Amino acid sequence: MHLKKSFSALALATLGAIGLPAQAQTEIQWWHSMTAVNGEWVNDLAKNFNASQKDYKINPVFKGTYDESMTAAVAAFRAGNAPHILQVFEVGTATMMSSKGVVVPVGKVMQDAGYKFDPSVYVPAVAGYYTAPNGQMLSFPFNSSTTVFYFNKDAFKAAGIDTSKPPSTWPEVALAAAKLKASGHKCPFTTAWQGWTQLESFSTWHNTELATQGNGMRGNSARLVANSPLHVRHIENLGNMAKQGLFVYKGRANVPEASFVSGECAMTTTSSGFYGNVAKNAKFSYGLSALPYYPDVAGAPQNTVIGGASLWVMSGKKAEEYKGIAAFFNYLSNAEVQSASHKRTGYLPITMAAFKLTEQSGFYKQNPGTDTAVNQMIRKTTDKSRGIRLGNYVQIRTIEDEELEQVWAGKKSAKEALDSIVKRGNELLERFEKANKG
Repeated sequence: MHLKKSFSALALATLGAIGLPAQAQTEIQWWHSMTAVNGEWVNDLAKNFNASQKDYKINPVFKGTYDESMTAAVAAFRAGNAPHILQVFEVGTATMMSSKGVVVPVGKVMQDAGYKFDPSVYVPAVAGYYTAPNGQMLSFPFNSSTTVFYFNKDAFKAAGIDTSKPPSTWPEVALAAAKLKASGHKCPFTTAWQGWTQLESFSTWHNTELATQGNGMRGNSARLVANSPLHVRHIENLGNMAKQGLFVYKGRANVPEASFVSGECAMTTTSSGFYGNVAKNAKFSYGLSALPYYPDVAGAPQNTVIGGASLWVMSGKKAEEYKGIAAFFNYLSNAEVQSASHKRTGYLPITMAAFKLTEQSGFYKQNPGTDTAVNQMIRKTTDKSRGIRLGNYVQIRTIEDEELEQVWAGKKSAKEALDSIVKRGNELLERFEKANKG
């Protein structure tokens, strides 16, 4: 890949004339939250980019969970030593967008460095999520994921369930769970990222609002409405499954994923980005399929929304460092690099060219189900399904966890828990709106 020379011929001649060594590499700090197989992927991306040219060196640094790295970056920014690139999970997007003076829009970084930057080449649901109302792309889509359904084919066979027709509706999930339990399975179904999978993605998949104002995409006056009859019905069903031992709660965030890889839990809903871990570590035959839905809900299934994270460029850096960031992002946008990452991790190919390249390679035919995430995302979106972009959403996710845990433990009804999520969440949304007026 051809990268522009950073120094003019005159500057190089001057350096040569005064006997100075050639220009030292410009170092770029990249803070991320990727662990295990995905952490290896991040390190390989940096290594391969560094080997592809001599001007810049990307240093990936693991900074803990998404919440922890975001908190650390805020502190570092205030102290004047923020990283150049920060990986922020999708629920932090509204907060980053409203942080005046903290970030430089990625579109500007690319254009200033002389790269042609065309948001239209990205998968629309991905690019749209990270684009401001004025059409400017603010962050670089990196590990974009969506929610999918994973199932253990060996466990299905042992329970007499047809592996060629995985459950596509929630009633079918309950039936499959009952058969798995009857065959001796201690954990028929679990879910990771419960707020994301069972409230956010559940809402858009059923073309139902989680919050007003197009789930916050149209402005900061959005308020949660996740206590609708449909939401109550679903959480009530899961609560009943928990009572019967058909759904076993295994913890917050991605903690429950380990119980699927180990073979303990037979079905799970989680990120498409879990694929790399399953492909490498599962000792059983497995399948991927679309999220379950309720067949009597008009318009379902609609589309799922983005998860994962994007890369934000922090302000206050040198011009030469911004050129290096742009060169790195340009490298990451390459269709071959994108396709290889998609095959390796299960994260979405962020450009349509990478999706087509993967399709042409025969990867989806050889690995059935690996195109599920893309197919769920490239459907036409509606005002209710474009994405979920709410302020203070990291804290709202914690509220969702706290309240849903009360349902799974049999301490609250679904309606009580969802009413509480709405009440507590809306207090945070009101606070965010007040803080970001004008």
